[in-house]
Amino acid sequence: MFTDKQLDRYADILLWGLKTARTKIFKKNDVVLIRYDMPAVRLAEIIYAKLLDMGIHPVQRTNLTATMEQRFFERANNTQITFQSPGEKELFNRLNGGIFLHAPESITHLGHIDPKKIGKAAVARKHLRNILDARDQAGDFGWTLCAFPTKELARHARISMKAYAAQIIDACFLDRKSPVSHWQQIYRQAASIKKRLNSMKVNFYHIESEHVDLFITPGEKRKWVGISGHNIPSFEIFLSPDWRGTKGIYFSNQPSFRNGNIVRGVRLEFKKGAVVNIDAQQGKNFVTRQLAMDNGANKVGEFSLTDKRFSRINRFMANTLFDENFGGEYGNCHLALGASYADTYKGNQKELTREKKKRLGFNDSALHWDLVNTEKKRVVAYLASGKKKTIYENGEFAL
Repeated sequence: MFTDKQLDRYADILLWGLKTARTKIFKKNDVVLIRYDMPAVRLAEIIYAKLLDMGIHPVQRTNLTATMEQRFFERANNTQITFQSPGEKELFNRLNGGIFLHAPESITHLGHIDPKKIGKAAVARKHLRNILDARDQAGDFGWTLCAFPTKELARHARISMKAYAAQIIDACFLDRKSPVSHWQQIYRQAASIKKRLNSMKVNFYHIESEHVDLFITPGEKRKWVGISGHNIPSFEIFLSPDWRGTKGIYFSNQPSFRNGNIVRGVRLEFKKGAVVNIDAQQGKNFVTRQLAMDNGANKVGEFSLTDKRFSRINRFMANTLFDENFGGEYGNCHLALGASYADTYKGNQKELTREKKKRLGFNDSALHWDLVNTEKKRVVAYLASGKKKTIYENGEFAL
């Protein structure tokens, strides 16, 4: 699906993303994990060689095949569900970077599995994510990820493999002679938007579309971040709000695949920061169980906006990485239920302890689930001065 030149460019963009996402400079003998699905092995091989040339120690891990993952959740007992491989904790404590290549051969193979069992496995591994989060906050770890075309993704997106690969080429600028230069340009443009957003003193944001009427409270010491190298492609600008101030109605008009399940038309009602009512055109029971995974799963961890002038993604891709960055006619906003992001803290992240996160309303959960709305919308900031300012309208930041 990709030429050798395009694969090489893809690898270069991912390495740019990895370096950009980490606040400290990579140095020789750092350790970087490459985790990938088998269809992306050619890209993994190219990245592996480039890391060696940088003097980095690459560590490679292949994800479970769809059959392995299915058998695991079908047959594993309670002890096996929560079992952690020896050495995992030690590895995570040494990692300086991570590159994750998503190329699923199936996205529906866990549809028959009890979501509680999947949630239990996720909760058991949350301490590993906490290690990486802490290293990320200290500037010792950076990560990036991308998607690679597979027959399964193309089938669920209802397009050919060729068309699916073409959308990735277009969205990641793999058709440009110097795609990294183009990403650097977008990075600078986004920095200007974030600077303007972060200069405002905002009490709350009001998001309105045909089916959305939602209030988000940014909270103390928050900043908008994004287009930071973490995701390739990524065009979103987001913050992790104070979950306690969320109220109103949110609607996701874009389908979402998660843990082998598909949900459509998810409608959530928030009161005092938590979801109090759930409805969905498809998959309501699954949504309900996911939001019961732990105490933070029914609360907001992220609010995001994508400017259509940046994103060339113009169709549903059955992959969250692309779908949450949808450009199209009206851009998109998405709401993530579950875990918040520490890098949206406006201060020294080393000071952001678990107790301080709780006090400031940063949400904590084993879940992080992005639900996307692509409707025509307006986002209005209600300023501390008493004035109102439209910050986003018709798919573009209005600053």
